[in-house]
Amino acid sequence: MTDTRVLVLVGSLRADSINRRLAEALKASAPEGVTLEIAEGLGSIPFYNEEIDGETAPAAAVALREQVAAADRVLVITPEYNGTMPAVLNNAIDWLSRPYGAGAIVGKPFAAVGTTPTPYGGKWSHEHARHSATIAGAKVIDTVVLSQPGVDVDVLSDEVLAKFRAAVAELVDWRDDAAA
Repeated sequence: MTDTRVLVLVGSLRADSINRRLAEALKASAPEGVTLEIAEGLGSIPFYNEEIDGETAPAAAVALREQVAAADRVLVITPEYNGTMPAVLNNAIDWLSRPYGAGAIVGKPFAAVGTTPTPYGGKWSHEHARHSATIAGAKVIDTVVLSQPGVDVDVLSDEVLAKFRAAVAELVDWRDDAAA
């Protein structure tokens, strides 16, 4: 049996963000047969502009496209900024959606989870990321939903990490009935 490769896009650029630490914790505790790889360099990708896309696309954008193309699944772990997903995540999805209908994200099983230090846990960010990924052509797994409020909660506790591990397992175990 081959490993299932999950590429993780972290929506926060801050090195010590709770979502980055959550991604690292999930990577370190990935179940047997699952490899979680955290995409690096999202902040180095210029805002999407069709004029700079093509044969000479920016190296950081090409690297992200190659990582997604090589992955079996895509998992977004992100906070929420002003009621929506961070610009860096939206930009990554924009680059992954091109060329239209044939971008690296097309057909990839996709889920969005994460946490914020608010009572809402980033639910709008996760909804917006799923919506954008759907438009981009990903196969969004609507049953993988976890927006963990970070108010008075240790997001890296065993109890909360178990919920995120279950979300990862559900993404990994998802099978496309339409393709069967």
